[in-house]
Amino acid sequence: MLYYAVKLAVSLLALVAITEIAKRSTVFAALVASLPLTSLLAFVWLYYDGAPAGQIAELSSRIFWLVLPSLLLFLLLPLLLKHGLGFWTSLTLSSAITALAYLGLMMLLRFSGIRL
Repeated sequence: MLYYAVKLAVSLLALVAITEIAKRSTVFAALVASLPLTSLLAFVWLYYDGAPAGQIAELSSRIFWLVLPSLLLFLLLPLLLKHGLGFWTSLTLSSAITALAYLGLMMLLRFSGIRL
């Protein structure tokens, strides 16, 4: 149980650090947030748990494909906010469009013979 508490604390610390950094410097916070922290943490925890290298490599390659549609969120959210939409509306719309992009990518990959 202590092991899971440590994993949770380390993971949450990364998220809290980003929000605190953003209060002082949005550029530095963006730099830290752009690092694939959740992926890096997942790789470390899998390795620490004894996962074979092949499993970590497979996860990494699947993440690569699924990062592509997530970039839409970072394009749409500021665009919608700058056009005067409220935060929650902008976040909801950009998240919904990103979710549709995930579905579209999954269909495209399946059609192309790439299995995730």
